[in-house]
Formats: sequence, C-alpha cells, structure tokens
Amino acid sequence: MASKNSETSAHDHRTAFGDRVQQLRKSQNLTLLQVSQASGLAVSTISKIENSHLSPTYDVMLKLSAGLGTELVSLLENSPTLAPKPASSGRLAVSRAGELSKFDAGPYTYEPIATQLKNTLIDATFVTVTARDVTEFEDPIRHAGEELVVVISGAVELHSDLYEPIRLNAGDSVYYDAGMAHAYISVSKEDARILNIVSGASMKGLLNAE
Repeated sequence: MASKNSETSAHDHRTAFGDRVQQLRKSQNLTLLQVSQASGLAVSTISKIENSHLSPTYDVMLKLSAGLGTELVSLLENSPTLAPKPASSGRLAVSRAGELSKFDAGPYTYEPIATQLKNTLIDATFVTVTARDVTEFEDPIRHAGEELVVVISGAVELHSDLYEPIRLNAGDSVYYDAGMAHAYISVSKEDARILNIVSGASMKGLLNAE
C-alpha cells in the first residue's frame, strides 16, 4: 500500500505537470478543442490532465507535447517552451544521478534525461516500473517511432498485442516498433528500473499513430 507521503508526492507531480500544460496552452491562446484536434486527444482527457485528475501515460504525453508544439522534455521542465529551431552540432548534456526530475504517471515513474537539450532525435528516460499487472494500464501504450529498452535493475515482463509476454532481467534489452501496443510490469520483488529510448520519429509521426 502506498504511503501518504508517496500519494502526496504523486499528486504534486500531477499538479505541476497540469499547470505546465495549461500555461503553455494559454500562452499560445489555444483552446482545449484546438489542442484536442492537433494532438488527437479528447478534450476531456486534456482537461483532466490540466486539473491534475489524470496521470498521462508516455504516449499521451507525446501526443500532448506535439499538439502544443513543444517537446516532451519541455513539458517535464519547470519552464515549458516552444520547440526551437535545430541547433548546431557539438551539443552536450550531462545528467547527474540524483538530480533528475521525476514524474509519476501511475504504472510508471519517469525521469527524463538530457532535458537541457531541445529538438533532439531521441527521447531517453529512466523509468521505474511500479505496475504488477497489465490491468493497471487504462489503455494500450502505442506511438510512432522505434523503442529500445534496457533493464537496469529488477525484472520486467513486456506485454504486447503481437507477442506472448517476454521476461527481461537486469542487463537484458529489447528493440521494437513502438506502434505495437506495449506495456511493462515488474515481476521482481522490488520495482524494476529500465532505460527507455524512443526515436525522434515518435514526435514527427505522432499524429499518425493510433
């Protein structure tokens, strides 16, 4: 059972995320309907996110960031910004252990990497898998692009709509087309931790994803 402190922390993360979404939407004078049409998300879903009544999954956050004309890392920062023009080569970002921002999204807790950089070709995120059963996911997770997952600690089970469940232990990895419905559950005593890397195509082809 989750402690009161962890529940409070999760609510605080949802509130901060919702506030950033609303701030970015209003800064562009966009209505909920306009963001809905641009992202493919229901107006009610966006409203629930803005009012901290819903913890969005990764694919929902990607769709939302595309609909708002920004990048996912910007929505996870304290000061969301519109996606800038591509920068010159030679960029570098160091992410220190213990200094990553966390976002609780129900079955997963996300810790995005290299948030200092914008307009990147990949989205890299440490994910703590807290789910123990696929029924904890309201909808299948799917999005455009390709995805690489490396298990850092614990063990997970990959569930998809095309393959039988696959168990992955620490050190194992899997690469797949992210348009396939997929979800991870922890099958170890402790919450599992994975490194999730999604290709930049997930942002460009997002609105064509199911």
